[in-house]
Amino acid sequence: METLIRELKEKIIKSLKLTDITPEQIDADAPLIGEGLGLDSIDTLELLVMLERDYRVTVPDVNAGRRVFSSVRAMAEHIRLQPPA
Repeated sequence: METLIRELKEKIIKSLKLTDITPEQIDADAPLIGEGLGLDSIDTLELLVMLERDYRVTVPDVNAGRRVFSSVRAMAEHIRLQPPA
């Protein structure tokens, strides 16, 4: 799980072009949206595309999206538990 979390941190930085942050600076349990990493809805769409492209998993609805994008650890758990689409 820690390897997946590290990978996700790297992909978040790359996908969102966050040039001023390193994977070590992202707390796996901190909120991604708003406080914490400070992502917005456009960033969330980018991450959704990355999850579908790189992991072939989907986020079925807004309520699931709130859980999935609540933290890097939540994203990793979603990937781990969801069978590929």
